[in-house]
Amino acid sequence: MYLTKEKKEEIFAQYGKSAKDSGSAEAQIALFTYRIQHLTELMKQNKKDQVSERALVGLVGKRRRMLDYLKDNDIERYRNIVKQLGLRK
Repeated sequence: MYLTKEKKEEIFAQYGKSAKDSGSAEAQIALFTYRIQHLTELMKQNKKDQVSERALVGLVGKRRRMLDYLKDNDIERYRNIVKQLGLRK
């Protein structure tokens, strides 16, 4: 399994307020980014895997909506998470 409980807590501790903070926008965006990276690697190996492709598109949409929410409500938090994750060039 690629996403263990320990890995989730590590992501939440790094980007959220604590290791148990799964509700903050930053923690969720970081988790989505980790899952997107995993599915992207999977899609490179299995180009015809339509189920994984659909899941990838859904996750990208969720992350986009979460980033839009953060951008509308707190631009500084948005800029920090985008910079930390390297989402923009």
